[in-house]
Formats: sequence, C-alpha cells, structure tokens
Amino acid sequence: MSEALTVIAALERTARKFPHKRAVVVNDRTCTYAGLLDRADRLAAGLRNVGVRKGSKVALLMGNRVEFAETYFGALKTGATLVVLNARLKGTELTALMRKSKARWLIFADTLVGAVDAIDLNLRQELTLVTVGESGAPGALAYESLLSVMPGQGVRVDVSEADDACILFTSGTTGLPKGAVLAHRNIFFQAINHIVEWDVRFDDVEIYPAPLYHGGGLATLARTVLAGSTLVLMESFEAQDFVTTLERVQATRAVLVPTMCSMILDLPQPLCTSATSLRLIVTGGAIMPVDLKRRHLERLPGVGLCDSYGQTESTGSVACLKPADALRKPGSVGRAFFLNDIRLVDDADVEVAAGEIGEIVVRGPTVMRGYLGEPEATAETLRAGWLHTGDLARQDEDGFLYIIGRKKDMIISGGVNIYPLEIEDVLCAHPAVLEAAVIGVPDPVWGESVKAVVVPKPGIKPSAGELIAFCRKRLAGFKKPRSVEIVDALPKNSLGKIAKSELRRQFGSMLVRDA
Repeated sequence: MSEALTVIAALERTARKFPHKRAVVVNDRTCTYAGLLDRADRLAAGLRNVGVRKGSKVALLMGNRVEFAETYFGALKTGATLVVLNARLKGTELTALMRKSKARWLIFADTLVGAVDAIDLNLRQELTLVTVGESGAPGALAYESLLSVMPGQGVRVDVSEADDACILFTSGTTGLPKGAVLAHRNIFFQAINHIVEWDVRFDDVEIYPAPLYHGGGLATLARTVLAGSTLVLMESFEAQDFVTTLERVQATRAVLVPTMCSMILDLPQPLCTSATSLRLIVTGGAIMPVDLKRRHLERLPGVGLCDSYGQTESTGSVACLKPADALRKPGSVGRAFFLNDIRLVDDADVEVAAGEIGEIVVRGPTVMRGYLGEPEATAETLRAGWLHTGDLARQDEDGFLYIIGRKKDMIISGGVNIYPLEIEDVLCAHPAVLEAAVIGVPDPVWGESVKAVVVPKPGIKPSAGELIAFCRKRLAGFKKPRSVEIVDALPKNSLGKIAKSELRRQFGSMLVRDA
C-alpha cells in the first residue's frame, strides 16, 4: 500500500476525487488525473514484468512530454528509485552517470536514440532499454507494450516516505556531477512548501517551459497532483510561442528562469495586453537581476512576481520573495520557506549577525538524504543536520536574504573581497546586455582582477569601454571590471547554469586591460 506522505498516494487520492480534471497537457495531448493514474499503474505492472523491484534503479531520459509524468509515477509505484537524466547529455556522459547510479533499466525518448547508441557497448548490453515514441529503437522494448496490462491490475508495493524516490545529478561545473538522493518525503514536503508559499490553487493552470529533468521538475509534478491543478508543459522555450501558448490555455501561473523573463519583456507586444488570465510568475534557476525585476513590475503591474532561491540538494527552492515584498525588497530572494530553516554562518559554522556575509545553511524535510556513493562529500555538505549550500548571502533585520554569490567564485583583489553577482547584476541592467558572467583573472599587482564576459542582445554590440563606464557609475572603483570580453554565448553545463570553470579556462590567463 502507498503511504500517505508520498506523491503516488497523492495522485491516487486526486484521481479518485477529480478523475476527469486535466492533469498534464502537452501541445494537443491532454491527460486527465484518471488517465494519468491508469497509465502509471499499467507502466508499473509492465516494469514489474521486466524485473523492476523495490530498490531497483530506473533511469529516465526524455524532455517534456506526458510520458515523463507517467514514468515518474509509474516507476515510484514499483518502489524503484528514478534516476533522472538530462536529455542534453551525450553518450560518454550518460555512460558515466548510468555506471555511477547502477541503473539497469533506461526509458528514453526515440528522439534521443543517438545518445543512447553512444553509451558504452558493454554497459548498454547490460541494460533493459525502453523507447518512447513511434520510431522505436533497435534492441529496445516499446513503451506502449509495457502498458498492455488491463486496468485494475495496478501494482501495490509498500512504499514509505523514508524510501529513496529519485536521484538528481547536480550541475557538475567541475568533475563528475554528484547524485543527490531524494526520499519520497523530500518531494512530498517540497510540494507542500510550493502550495503554501507560491499560492498554488486547485483551479490553477500552470505553464512550464523549463525541462522537467531539472531539479524543480519533480516538485512541479508533485505540487500539481497535491493541489489538483493543471500543468501545461512546453517542449522548448521561445518567447512568442510562450505567449501564444499562455493565451491558448489561459494560464494563471508560469514558472520561468530570469533569461526567459527578459526575452518575454523584450517582445514588442506587451504581455500584459494579451495574457489577462496570468496572475503570478515564479522565477528560479538563477538569481533575478534587480533591474529585470523592476522591468517586470513596470511592464506587468497586474502579474505578481515571486523570485525564489534553492538548489538540487534541497529539492529545489528553500526561500522566495513574495509579490507583496517585490517593491520593498527588490534585491532580495525573500525569506525561508514554511518548512525550512535558514541560517548564515562563518567558516567555523558560527551564525553571523544581521547584515554580515555568511554561508547559507538549510535544514528541513526537503533536504536530501546525501550524495550517491560519496560518504565524504555527504559528510562535508550535511553537518549537524544542516545543508551547507556553498552560497554566500547577507540577511537583513526582517530575515530577508540577499545572495552575494558562490564561495568559490569570490574574487580577492588587493586583499578586498569582491562578489561577482553584484557586478553581473549591474551589467545585466545595461540595455544592450542579455547575459553576463564575472570571474577573477590573475593580476601581477592585485593578485586578481575583475573580468566580465558579456553576451549582447541580438543586433547590438556594446564596446568594452562603454560597459566599464556603465559599471564605474554604479559600483565602487575596485569592483568595476578591468577587462570585458564580448561573446556570442556563455558556456553552460547540462543544467543550463553558467560554467565559470570553463570561462576561467578560456580567459583566466588574459591580463590585457580595457580600463
């Protein structure tokens, strides 16, 4: 039997109460709650038929489609642990993560057959492959064939909140990504956090263009079934397509990353004139620049903005800035979620005073169990019940967090600590800048100097001098970039986060100054 505090139990309850309500929509395909439960039950039975048992590891490799949700719930119903893989990974990366996870079943979209074929042959021959889609793949079972079990024959396995549910791999900016092991309770309580903090309602229609295989995707599916709302998935993001889809489905909520918000606000047609149903945009995945928040509030005064902060190891967000505080605390990511506690500590794990900079540490029922097969890394990250995030912040007297940046990204120039995020925020306020990243490069006099790497908006190319002058007016002199590189794109890891280690490799030896 499914225990109460699991998302599979939540799906069963919601499907009983609201069988005909839309659960997941992708393009012209709609899956009701009854339909989602039925197909998850069928898949669970099919997986049992090919050897999946409680504790097995089943890998999932696909983008945003209904089958992602079916596999999520179906695999969990068997008691298996779902290993969620990034659909952008290549064969060598997949080989490493499959070996690390010890998954022996791989369910993948037929559009990704090339990546699967590139998995090491010896490993691939040990796997049970299941392909989703009409094209199929040589040597793989057809997904639909696993769902041939008749209704009413669903799998019943004793699954508790303490059991492992999923393995999500971290962004891996250096070395092989770590596998964060999440229990059923982590995901369940994160869904409650979202419902409480983000005001998720039964009648909400949420549009979600980010990939489900990113950290927030699992909690997104969970909050949807707990609230009984409707989730509209986009297979990819393009600003105009987003607006068109939003209008078509009359979405009330959207979850975006800041770059998506910027692209939407740059559209000639203001979103507020075409999306009257929209009441809230939640942002995550990166810190939203203050100027972008202000642009949102000016262009979309009737649409609330909720900026959030979190990481994979905490099952996603642990803090958010609610719409009521957006104007009062524009530079903040808000306060701790309902079920989480947050402290700022120094290098000795002593809590710092309000206004001082410290590392964010988090505790609560959403914190991961640990890193897969890495006891030393787990012990270093989880200490005395607190998750050490590696992020620096300050906290005001009201408990609002202001992110400073990653500890490892801090630049020390002439003995002074410089935090790249503050400079990146200023650069992104320039009307010609789409994205910016700041790193420290060797300097024979100061030890390190500030270097900016900038992606301009289409059709615009600002000069290095112009950007440095822009920063000089808004920052203390020691913080302004000494050099600027204009590039077409920033290197990013498989989760879409800027790979600063790659920027340091490309530009770390350059000492040529623009100012």
